[in-house]
Amino acid sequence: MLGRALAAALLLGTAACGAAGSPPARGPQPGKLPHYAVDTSFSLPSSPTWKSARERGKLIVGVKEDQPGMGEKNPATGTFTGFDVEIAKMMAASLGFAPGRQIEYKAIASANRETALQNGQIDYYVGTYTINEGRKKLVGFAGPYYIAGQRLLVRKDEKRLRGPQDMAGRKICSAVGSTPLQRIQSDYPRAEAVAYDSYAICVDNLLNNQVDAVTTDDTILLGYAAKDPGALKVVGKAFSKEPYGIGVPRQDRALARALDEAITAREKDGDWKRAYQVTLGLSGRPAPKPPRVDPALTR
Repeated sequence: MLGRALAAALLLGTAACGAAGSPPARGPQPGKLPHYAVDTSFSLPSSPTWKSARERGKLIVGVKEDQPGMGEKNPATGTFTGFDVEIAKMMAASLGFAPGRQIEYKAIASANRETALQNGQIDYYVGTYTINEGRKKLVGFAGPYYIAGQRLLVRKDEKRLRGPQDMAGRKICSAVGSTPLQRIQSDYPRAEAVAYDSYAICVDNLLNNQVDAVTTDDTILLGYAAKDPGALKVVGKAFSKEPYGIGVPRQDRALARALDEAITAREKDGDWKRAYQVTLGLSGRPAPKPPRVDPALTR
């Protein structure tokens, strides 16, 4: 168990405040990541986004830089790792771009995602981006490629706290102002909600027995569990539903449809599962069944 040493590392790489983090003690290793076959014959002239990327010779992809297991930047090397990064890579390969040399990753904060897509700063965005009605008015979506949900992160030796039904009288930590914190406060008033500025601080307090659980999207929790599976685990069924999609410029339906086809193909050939196993799967939780893409998103 890494205890305080792990917590200190996590504090440098918070999942909520947006600061670049330190390399994970345990996590995706570049030499063990899948390689994705590039479709060298692919062409999509009906997509202005694809045409621009082809002319510049690379894709510019928006990602997160501070979410362990999903999208995290190593400050020493500048490399990005995580499940979302792997999704971004396999999508690029399906669009005819080599993931190793024809992708430029750009870290975009949650609040700036729509603006980045609308202004053409990025070609598409992969970063725990929940598809919802408000966002669909501003940008387009492909997917979903993963269904996340709010869950609980607890210490590995925890036996009694197995889901939201067990939270009464327990200290449940989440980030200040977050939707998960609001859900605990409104839907589970018998739990003792604890708020800190970042999920990393919540994890620090969990490891030091100051709180009983941390709650947010399971993808973020699985990333923390993957850093130290001997000390942390994710428990219980999801008590919210968060369909993650790939954000694209709103008018570029051709690109969205091509990405839908790519998601489906990569799920069928096993690339999706392999990407999960070397990222979120390091937490010890087996890969779930991937969701079907929603064709209504691209009509």
